[in-house]
Amino acid sequence: MERLYSIATTLFLLSGIVPLALAGVHDYRQALTKSILFFEAQRSGYLPGNQRVKWRGNSGLKDGKVNGVDLVGGYYDAGDNVKFGLPMAFTVTMMSWSIIEYGKQMATSGELGHAMAAVKWGTDYLIKAHPQPNVLYGEVGDGNTDHYCWQRPEDMTTSRNAYRIDQNHPGSDLAGETAAAMAAASIVFRRYNPAYSKVLITHAYQLFDFADKYRGKYDSSITVAQKYYRSVSGYADELLWAAAWLYKATGNRYYLNYLGRNGDVLGGTSWSMTEFGWDVKYAGVQTLVAKFLMGGKARGNGAVFGKYQEKAENFMCACLGKSGRNVQKTPGGLIFRQRWNNLQFVTSASFLLTVYSDYLTSARRNLRCSSGTVTPPELLAFAKSQVDYILGDNPRATSYMVGYGNNYPRQVHHRGSSIVSIKVNPSFVSCRGGYATWYSRKASDPNLLTGAIVGGPDAYDNFADQRENFQQTEPATYNNAPLIGVLARLHAGHGGYNQLLPVEIPLIKPTAAQPKPKVTPSSGLIAITQKTTSSWVAKGKTYYRYSVTLTNKSNKFIKKVNISVSKLYGPLWGLTKAAGGSYGLPTWSSSLPAGKSIEFVYIHTASPAKVSISSYKLT
Repeated sequence: MERLYSIATTLFLLSGIVPLALAGVHDYRQALTKSILFFEAQRSGYLPGNQRVKWRGNSGLKDGKVNGVDLVGGYYDAGDNVKFGLPMAFTVTMMSWSIIEYGKQMATSGELGHAMAAVKWGTDYLIKAHPQPNVLYGEVGDGNTDHYCWQRPEDMTTSRNAYRIDQNHPGSDLAGETAAAMAAASIVFRRYNPAYSKVLITHAYQLFDFADKYRGKYDSSITVAQKYYRSVSGYADELLWAAAWLYKATGNRYYLNYLGRNGDVLGGTSWSMTEFGWDVKYAGVQTLVAKFLMGGKARGNGAVFGKYQEKAENFMCACLGKSGRNVQKTPGGLIFRQRWNNLQFVTSASFLLTVYSDYLTSARRNLRCSSGTVTPPELLAFAKSQVDYILGDNPRATSYMVGYGNNYPRQVHHRGSSIVSIKVNPSFVSCRGGYATWYSRKASDPNLLTGAIVGGPDAYDNFADQRENFQQTEPATYNNAPLIGVLARLHAGHGGYNQLLPVEIPLIKPTAAQPKPKVTPSSGLIAITQKTTSSWVAKGKTYYRYSVTLTNKSNKFIKKVNISVSKLYGPLWGLTKAAGGSYGLPTWSSSLPAGKSIEFVYIHTASPAKVSISSYKLT
């Protein structure tokens, strides 16, 4: 049976079609929750009281001390205990972009507060790493000594020397990416924490000036990074990337015109890419500039911005296999770039495909490729297919998100998850002793690295779940960062707004205490459960986020549900507005099956609204 299954699957997949019997229905909300939780496992420094990954402890508490600067905090990039500035900044940029585009959907999913906390954990560190306008620390620890040891971050005895760039030792790529991160994050916190947002944009201004004035590759100054995060693409793409984010954050035409003046010389209008990630940013900046153009913001740069858009659309067409130069795909249909951590390219490409689909929808136009026209839903469907592959719709039926589904990697190449928690056994784990006792152990990790996206399968959809197989089983923060936006979009759908216009991010901050759910008496055969999921204070007022679940207790389908919500003094998400001030089921659900539930949420400054069912129809 296994051989017949493999042959049938291969024939279907070679045709580009996943048979329905093999395709799963995925819980994107659960995947979103887990993917954000992963960032808490990667935290360095003093962990907060609301830390949810309980097997981790404080670490790196003397980072920067030997250099006379406080560099405590931030993220470990992957399965090691080094803090690399370039991928960390890219992670922050992509988390921020995810929130900027899909913050409303994250709020509906109840994850916006956690996503914003993940961004702030990164930006708090990046602020420390930028103590002077022309000084930026780009690495703490070094890969050589770190990789010699296999220790929990709480035990590490390796070098914690810090490495920096300055005007005599430039790094325009590192400074440019960090400027982009600060600018993007400033948008995230503009409503929630205006003072913090202003601090971030000040750092972004300084870092861009530093990057542009003192040009050079960062790995020529921080040479210890060359073996791990070499800047192959150079710094031209990061200068454009930073300028695009500064324009988006500030509306300052200097940065818009910078993109226009430098599009040709810095490669933004000439490079057609088939990858997007922590090193190569061209496809990302081209997508952003295309958004500016479609949104009517070119302001005299229309001809140049049209070239950016052409290259952005070349990337989309290449991913879809409708270009003259297409991306490689596995027999199972997965985008494939390289054996070592290939899924980083899959999640980042999926994000660009998703946002561009929504941009095209807002612009009311299609994508024109050399092999035909592609509609926005088709673009989104391909992005969804990549996410579904990661979550288990693949020839191996393996989820490449740890903790999602039943069949996921158990021997992750990750020091913290592979060694018993210091809270369970505080006995010191030595540098080489960790290799002997834990690295070589042929058993599941003692700590579940929930939500981590590992490197993933090879060019033929093969995967070996072995700790020493770092190319396939090591996770990374920049694998997850773009994915959170796509998962939010897939779970909560389109926001119903023009994606080419500025979108305000909801003011949401979760609280630790969760009141018990309040169950409203059943309205016929529909049970109503209402609970408070978070609260926060803004301008002297306490806001509450309420979640309401409607459950069909009958043994039939329920249609044409008319929902009454009275004493509501704020916004509501998850239902369709109907005539007379009532609500109906969301647009994506025409009926409520037996035993199933739907959820909607609302925010206001009062006690729970009154929710009732006015009418419905059994079928």
